[in-house]
Amino acid sequence: MDKLLELLSENADFTTAQIATMLGVEEKEVKAKIGEYREKGIIKGTKMLIDWEKTDDATVKAIIELKVTPRPETGFDDIAKLVMSYDNVESVYLAASSSYDLVAMVNGSTIQEIAEFVARRLSTLDGVIGTATNFVLTTYKQDGVSFYDDSEEDEQRSMVL
Repeated sequence: MDKLLELLSENADFTTAQIATMLGVEEKEVKAKIGEYREKGIIKGTKMLIDWEKTDDATVKAIIELKVTPRPETGFDDIAKLVMSYDNVESVYLAASSSYDLVAMVNGSTIQEIAEFVARRLSTLDGVIGTATNFVLTTYKQDGVSFYDDSEEDEQRSMVL
């Protein structure tokens, strides 16, 4: 794997100067390479990971599995594009599963909102023949970043002692 991409994927907060130092190259070389990666579509954007459970704006997340009938010319692509066009759909994946074909990560403010979205939007799409909804109860790790709070475990251990 390209070391520059590896560094960026670990921490998007690194400055180009910091990355240049870590890689032992000139900063202008790092900027040029990042620009090249953006042009080629290798770098798709930057995003901060937020532990929404620690805020007043907590959201409900669900993993929606979709069983679909692929289309003759485009396979699963057209249906995936429709699913990902909704604002509350965070991610869409083609899955190698015996039961479902597409997996979508969906956000909502309530369980009922997500249930209505699945019932009125996803399940009614042409080509969707079944769905299964799994609600995320706790996020322990996301995109390689631990959301697990060790201080809570330490507190519980000290209460036992």
